[in-house]
Amino acid sequence: MTTRVLYLMATAAGPAQYVADGVRAAQAAGWDVCLILSPTAATWCADNTPELEALTGYPVRSRYTLPGESGGLPKADAMLVAPLTTTSACKWAAGITDTVALGISAEAVHLGVPVAVAPFWSTALGAQPAVGQAVETLREQGVQVVFTSGEPHPPKQGDARAFGWAEALAALG
Repeated sequence: MTTRVLYLMATAAGPAQYVADGVRAAQAAGWDVCLILSPTAATWCADNTPELEALTGYPVRSRYTLPGESGGLPKADAMLVAPLTTTSACKWAAGITDTVALGISAEAVHLGVPVAVAPFWSTALGAQPAVGQAVETLREQGVQVVFTSGEPHPPKQGDARAFGWAEALAALG
């Protein structure tokens, strides 16, 4: 049996603190997981990076590689950006790929790699017109946008610990 490789990208929303839960959920679903973090999420997870690398068996990436430098990750069969923030959604939809988590995902969609995103944001942030436009733009590009149970959540009431990792993964089959 061939192992499927999933790139799990986490941006700086509350559930990023529990990204190990997302890794375990993906592994339980049969994925070989590579973890890529936005710069802020990487800062939040800095103390746990050795544990995350042991859990995945790969280096945790949070920056672009230098020319000629290997990222140390196998080719992805699918990608999940979870949690996705409003900032990251709007940047991606506008073509701003200044982080490795956004750049790899944005490129993958146009290379035929299945990409899903699972937002974690408040209804107040989601009410900004640019956010809805970004979601539509991502969907038009072929990104599967999955609002897991409870999302978007009322302001200051998001349950980061209960984030729907399995729901998000189900979008990738």
